[in-house]
Amino acid sequence: MTPDLYDQDFVTWAEQQAKAIRRAAAERVNTSEPIDWENVAEEIESLGKEQLHRLDSAYVVLLHHLLKWQFQPRRRSRSWKLTITEQRRRVRKVMSSNPGLRPRQDELFLSAYADACKLAAAETGLALAAFPESPPFSRPQAEDDGFLPG
Repeated sequence: MTPDLYDQDFVTWAEQQAKAIRRAAAERVNTSEPIDWENVAEEIESLGKEQLHRLDSAYVVLLHHLLKWQFQPRRRSRSWKLTITEQRRRVRKVMSSNPGLRPRQDELFLSAYADACKLAAAETGLALAAFPESPPFSRPQAEDDGFLPG
C-alpha cells in the first residue's frame, strides 16, 4: 500500500485501512489509550462507502434525465440538458478519485436504472411499464458528453 493511495483511490484506501485496523484489533495491539477498534474501522469503511453512494446518486439523476429526454421529446429543456451535463461531470469526478469503483460501475449503473425509471414514471406521469426493463443505452453512452437518446 502506497502513501499516495489516499489521494489516488480513496475507496480502496478506506477498505484497506479498515482491514488493517481489524487485523490490529484481532492481534490485540497495545496502545497507551484504549481504542474502539471495530467502530473506528466501521467509520473509515463508511467514508469509502460514501463515494459509492455519490456515484449511485449521480447515475440515478443522470439516467432519470436521459429517460425523460428520450420519452418526452416535446418537453425537452435546457435545464434537463444542464442536469445531464452536471451528472456526467459528477460521475467523472467520483471515478477519477476512486478508480477502485471501476469493477462495480456496471452493477451500480444497472441498479441506478431501476430507481431512475421509478423517478421518471412519477415525474412524467408515464406508466413504469413504459420504460424498458434494461437501459436503452449503455453506460459508456450515458457518460458520453456527445450522447443524447432519441
